[in-house]
Amino acid sequence: MNIAAGCWLIGYSVRNEANHMASMRYPATLGLGETGHCIANCRALQVAFPRNVYYNQTAAYSESLKSYWSQQEQNLSPNCILSPQNTEDVSKAIRILSRYNTAGNSTTAACQFAIRGAGHSPWAGSANIENGVTIDMRSIKAVKVNSSGKTVSIGAGARWSDVYRVLDAVGLGAAGGRIADVGVGGLITGGGMSYFAPKYGFVCDQVENFQVVLASGEVVNANAVDNPDLWSALKGGSNNFGVVTRFDLRTFPQGKIWGGTIYNTIDTVPAQVKAFASFNNATDYDTNAAMINTYGYLGQIGAWSVANLLVYTENTTNPPVLRPFTDIKPQIANTMRLSNLSDITSEQVKSAPYGLRQLFLTRTYGNDPQFLQSVFEIANETLTARFAKAPGLIYALAFQPLPSSIIVHGSRTASTPGSKNNTDTNTAPNALGLSPSTGPQVLALQTIQWALPADDAAINSAAREIWKRSDALAEQMGLRRPWLYLNYAAQDQDPIASYGTDSVERLKAASRKFDPKGLFQRNVPGGFKLFPSGGGIGQM
Repeated sequence: MNIAAGCWLIGYSVRNEANHMASMRYPATLGLGETGHCIANCRALQVAFPRNVYYNQTAAYSESLKSYWSQQEQNLSPNCILSPQNTEDVSKAIRILSRYNTAGNSTTAACQFAIRGAGHSPWAGSANIENGVTIDMRSIKAVKVNSSGKTVSIGAGARWSDVYRVLDAVGLGAAGGRIADVGVGGLITGGGMSYFAPKYGFVCDQVENFQVVLASGEVVNANAVDNPDLWSALKGGSNNFGVVTRFDLRTFPQGKIWGGTIYNTIDTVPAQVKAFASFNNATDYDTNAAMINTYGYLGQIGAWSVANLLVYTENTTNPPVLRPFTDIKPQIANTMRLSNLSDITSEQVKSAPYGLRQLFLTRTYGNDPQFLQSVFEIANETLTARFAKAPGLIYALAFQPLPSSIIVHGSRTASTPGSKNNTDTNTAPNALGLSPSTGPQVLALQTIQWALPADDAAINSAAREIWKRSDALAEQMGLRRPWLYLNYAAQDQDPIASYGTDSVERLKAASRKFDPKGLFQRNVPGGFKLFPSGGGIGQM
């Protein structure tokens, strides 16, 4: 394992006869408790999709589980896995699951199910399920640029590598993930940060249209004309409204970009936080520039280093706006080059290995260099005392700029037709609840990888202690901010509540309208829900 891994983290299909699939795992006498109901669901799906429902002890089932990024998700065992091939398959599957699990069932879930795209969410149950049914969307991954070249249609099971490969070939770009193997679906419905965020906002702000399968099985479009309330809700509202099967995303002409990672020694921390805070606070923010400032600890060698992931989205080498970072010495390594999106985003895959245990834990703070240095010092003290020797440990503390130039594209004020900030009439506010009036903020993330379940409790506790101490200091300095980025949130965090009351009420209204029986509240436990305990119909 190389030092870069400590600095920046962020198929095969087997065909089986239906009768064999039905008999290989479940005894015929099993009663209809929750597991029994799920078996009935699996058998109903198997009748509808005889070649695309997989059970334990088959290669396709095992391949699906091994393809999850985190060990926690890999270790779950659904009763069956469905691999839909197109939107019509998803519609048929949701009709079956809805029929089995909503009629006459007002308080409890008869059979729960999970919906996965690329499977890059870290916590157990986020996109997989123990028992129940997992819908594996990875076969729905077509990427097609429309005839005008202004949008690209992307299947919900695609990864960003699939998207960039197509766009690079025709000289186009799109706001999207910064790690090539991250999934399209989860990133967008959680908001989505990209290298183009300062210029175009969150990735969700660039969606022209969502194709969605509702709880009834109906396939609808959500855009500026059709179902605009659902369009807005899906921009950060996650999996609470239906199954998105296609995203129509805006594109733009794009040549080479300048990007890569510069690795520095840990004694450069004071220069790093000073450069970061100045970059984030610029009044004339250069919207071509994007960066992530990361402090990484690699347990294998017992050492810290600093990594700056730097990107300039024009064909310009070492632009002035990024020189405060490129000038910091000494450097351990430097991968900066002119290249395309496929190449730049593929670099980051190497530092996020599959099969380890994973934790994301996020915060948002005000922009102050001394505070950021103190957060690093808190992390160093806590890690050294509590979990530095955990086998396989890779720890990263990342700071990302969140200037007003990102927020303005999707804020409710800026997106209202007629607003002086609104330059695109085909824009709706996202669900994230951020306001550009807050000023520059810092999106902070702890990413921790380790090998053994025995270390789970110690690492989870210590990571939360780091934020607890940082929060206390932020309160003293007036730098505490409430917003939580959903795609970085841990299972016990509540990012949707952090969007604010107005946004949450709009999301709940969309849920009541498009999922009136609460299928995606009660029967899809993964992700972050809008109603307590899944919400009964009366509560909704």
